[in-house]
Formats: sequence, C-alpha cells, structure tokens
Amino acid sequence: MDHLDWKLLTALHRNGRLTNKELGDTIGLSPSQCSRRRLMLEKAGIIRGYGALLDPQAMGLNVVAFVQVIIKDHTAGSFERFQALIGNIPMVQEAYAVSGDADYILKIVTKDLPSLSAFVTDRLLANDTIGHVKSHIALRPLKTNGPLPPFQP
Repeated sequence: MDHLDWKLLTALHRNGRLTNKELGDTIGLSPSQCSRRRLMLEKAGIIRGYGALLDPQAMGLNVVAFVQVIIKDHTAGSFERFQALIGNIPMVQEAYAVSGDADYILKIVTKDLPSLSAFVTDRLLANDTIGHVKSHIALRPLKTNGPLPPFQP
C-alpha cells in the first residue's frame, strides 16, 4: 500500500458512498485509477465491506457497556466454548481477546440496564466456563468510528 491507497481508504472511511469520480476528485486520481485501486483493496481484504453507520440511541439502544470476562480455566476447550457462547448474540457488538487482568473484553449495546443485567447474569455468569465478569457502563461517547491513522511509510 502506498500513500494514495491510504488517501483512498481515508476518504472511503469518511464516506463509503463516494463514486470513483468523487473519490478521484478528493485524492487527485482519475476515476479509473480509483476503481482499480478500490478493487485491489477489496480483493486483498483491506476493504471488508460497505455499510451504514446507525445511531444506536435513535433505535432505542440506550446502553453501551464494556464487559471484562475472565475464564475459569485456560484450556483450548474453554476458549472455544466462550467464543461459541457469544458468537451469535447480536448485543455483543465486538469481542476481543486481551492482555492484562481480563481474558476478553466485550462491547455490548442494549436497550436498558435490566437487559444488560439479564445478559450478564443469565448468559455469562450462568455459563460454567466463565469465572468472573466486570461491567463498565459508557456514560457518553467521546469518539467513535475515527478515521484511520495517517500513512506511515
């Protein structure tokens, strides 16, 4: 990837609906060059897809929480069972294996505190794979969907 690819990605990250002409006008390339570069970045998996950014609160999803999870025993089976547990739960927006005190951090988006409590109690703590859970309720967003960092050759 070169600096033009980064410019293209940054522009698309800000507005994924740009046409190749609009993209070219923004970054100083022809529409055909933008099209070729975009296709190459899509085939390489750098551009994973396109979508709409939705406002969770406007959709009645008023609670964002970050939940730290510690697994009881650190066996391969435990990690697989945990991944299977959270894999198909829509309120789990993101999940990361992390270093530090926790094994995982989950980003949860839900309608209210009772539904968060039910998820933690009935889905997480009720599972014998999980040893400890600690929740952090987001009070307000400060930065979301930030642009990519600048290109570093």
